[in-house]
Amino acid sequence: MRPLVSVIVPIYNAAPFLKDTLDSVIASTYRPIEIVMVDDGSQDNSLSIAQDYCANYPECRVIAQTNQGVSVARNNAIRHAKGMYILPVDADDKIADTFIQKAVDVIDNNDDIRVVGCRCWMFGAINKEWKLPEFSHALLARKNMIPATALYRKADWERCGGYCEEEIYREDWDFWLSMMELGGTFYKLNEILFYYRISTVSRRMLAKGRKKLIVDAINSRHPAYMQKYLGGPLHYHRSCSRVINFFRSETIVGDYTDWNKGEIIHAKRNILRNYNGFISKQFATPSLWRGIIYGWLGKSKAQRSYEYAKRLAGLTPTPVAYREIRYCGILRQSWYVCKQSECKYTFNDLIHNKSFHNRTEILKAIGCFTAELYKRGIFHQDYSGGNILFNEDGSRIEMVDLNRIKFYHHIPIKKGLKIFERLNIDKEALSIMGTAFAQELDLDAEYVINYIITHRWKKHIKQGITNLYD
Repeated sequence: MRPLVSVIVPIYNAAPFLKDTLDSVIASTYRPIEIVMVDDGSQDNSLSIAQDYCANYPECRVIAQTNQGVSVARNNAIRHAKGMYILPVDADDKIADTFIQKAVDVIDNNDDIRVVGCRCWMFGAINKEWKLPEFSHALLARKNMIPATALYRKADWERCGGYCEEEIYREDWDFWLSMMELGGTFYKLNEILFYYRISTVSRRMLAKGRKKLIVDAINSRHPAYMQKYLGGPLHYHRSCSRVINFFRSETIVGDYTDWNKGEIIHAKRNILRNYNGFISKQFATPSLWRGIIYGWLGKSKAQRSYEYAKRLAGLTPTPVAYREIRYCGILRQSWYVCKQSECKYTFNDLIHNKSFHNRTEILKAIGCFTAELYKRGIFHQDYSGGNILFNEDGSRIEMVDLNRIKFYHHIPIKKGLKIFERLNIDKEALSIMGTAFAQELDLDAEYVINYIITHRWKKHIKQGITNLYD
């Protein structure tokens, strides 16, 4: 008995075309087949049409779900599929009656063939053959030449984790990359056996304006494949990727791979991401001159952050890794990663909030922490509100944004007190911190407090945003 083929059909508002699609599948010369449809929250009568086919054709089944996108719909259909082989067919496309038969004949006799497709005809807004280039791994790394409708093994779908359910607009390309990462190749039948509908609002047309999002997603999900066949990541000028990568070098220190994954929690000059208990900081692309300095003459901000964090054991979140990318030796991108801090608050939470729970004790703890920095010869040149972290009761204080730290054998007291100058908070708070700082170092508290208040950061004073009179 021949293996069962599961044709999966994701449906979303496809009522005008769905009958043509289903009729083309039912007319297939190959048996046994099943048609597993998933209605993805259609607002037209698509689900009713699918249910009518189920009533008249025993090989048809339909599942209804809330609208979650084509990838979720495909994955849901495949989970319910019983076949050895899977053939996705979108609800507005069609296949020739011999496609499944010929595709199974190929894949059934060759374990090295991962996917079987065919030549394609575009119809609708465009009517002509879809001239796709011949398959190669190196070309697949730069662009997709495998249509969504191609036959593959369900076991391979399971091995590669299915279709990506994030919104990346090229889920087919991403999926075929995942399949090819399993090993093997793609085989194209030299006949037009698939008919691809083109409309002015198709997802293929919409994706054209999202090149950066697509390229970033492909690089994030398939770095090993890109490295193997392009010598580095895919670039926005995709055809130039291999040439660009010839001049590219990459340094990674530490154990981390998810550089661009996770929720963006800050996105101004630098980008901070939170992912699985790690905080990744992607530094802004430096100017050409600074890129030359960081590339040839000095350490990058990422490297300094990592190395300084190692020296600051216990005073900052645990460092994990850093990464640098250079072209012709010039630094263009860099990242620093640390473990997520247990401290949920920043110094900014204390500003204009005199009712903050345990505020006085926390300010004392920050003053003592600052004195400890002084004793250890540590001077943070950007010791500001967002860079001081603390937990709820002030028993844990940490500092971040480390690339501008200086280390000394001894710090003169006047220079040491300048570390307070960017803490734009009221006089009472500065007095509490100053007193704690002075007590830790056996200094005159009045002198310390007066110096801290007098030597405010000039930028705050010029902008009229000092909080001294709160």
